[in-house]
Amino acid sequence: MSGALDEAGAVRVGEELDAERLDAFLRVHIEGLDGLPAIRQFAGGASNLTYLVRYPNRDLVLRRPPFGARAKSAHDMLREARIMVALKPHYPYVPEVLALGEQVDVIGCEFYVMQRIVGVIPRRDLPPEPALDAGATRQLCRNVIERLVELHALDARQPELAAIGRGEGYVARQLEGWTERWRRALTDDVGDCARVIAWLEERRPARDAATCVIHNDFRFDNLVLDAADPMRVIGVLDWEMATLGDPLMDLGNALAYWVQADDDAGFRSTRRQPTDAPGMLTRDEVVAYYAERSGRRIDDFAFYRVFGLFRLAVIVQQIYRRWRDGHAANPQFAQFGAIANLLGARCLATIDRAPR
Repeated sequence: MSGALDEAGAVRVGEELDAERLDAFLRVHIEGLDGLPAIRQFAGGASNLTYLVRYPNRDLVLRRPPFGARAKSAHDMLREARIMVALKPHYPYVPEVLALGEQVDVIGCEFYVMQRIVGVIPRRDLPPEPALDAGATRQLCRNVIERLVELHALDARQPELAAIGRGEGYVARQLEGWTERWRRALTDDVGDCARVIAWLEERRPARDAATCVIHNDFRFDNLVLDAADPMRVIGVLDWEMATLGDPLMDLGNALAYWVQADDDAGFRSTRRQPTDAPGMLTRDEVVAYYAERSGRRIDDFAFYRVFGLFRLAVIVQQIYRRWRDGHAANPQFAQFGAIANLLGARCLATIDRAPR
């Protein structure tokens, strides 16, 4: 499966890094680097930027926020790195953080550098070689859910984990926060989602299901699979939004990306991960398997489904707004306004099917 290993490409115009300044910084913090680094950029991700910093004797990965204006609390790379440092002893799938770029004079912003976990990142489709049959794909899907269950089972009372979030009251804070972000990012070509927001406020659970460590962006293209055994998860990436919160919110957020084979053509057009492959669990099957493996009782998942879709619409719309304002270089972002509208419609369709 060597040809399916996740590789970086050319750096996008306008998103270059100062290689000389970065090299000088890295040599102070990481021993044994030889030669000069070649800098490449990973295509995955639509918000924070991820680069491969390749020395002749070692590969490193750098994470930085997007260029241009951004929300004060968003894209906090130093917080992400510190969460990873706290989690690493308890959750072995977290990459090791090697250096914190706390001074903006190195590349113009705060950043961090971590180890590269070499493997396969499943993006839109599963790698063609070796091909996984439906049974193997189903087992891969279960293994992925097991990693989420394992994360949620960590003892969040441990001091280093208790410090990463506020915990209780998470659902209420999330609904308020994402509604505010939506209204700030709204553009004149995207619907206002007023009915969706009103329904979420009405159906919000009275209390959180539990308080645990949650990833908040758990999906296939944030996972690294073993190239020799593609059903085995060896890494979990992108911890920017990790915190202490409600595990069912984490599951609902993950399922917002879960496009399955029998979905309508519009929603299928948004697919960015291989959740429609033969053998993959459906969204309902994911919820049932998660409940079985976690021991959590899930009587009504409708609120979490709709919130996950709405939150994804906000993320997409924030990126689209940044692109419209000239602060993002990726041309794919031009389509994100249409995707935000599609996700808003998906919210309404899910509401209409929800039990009263």
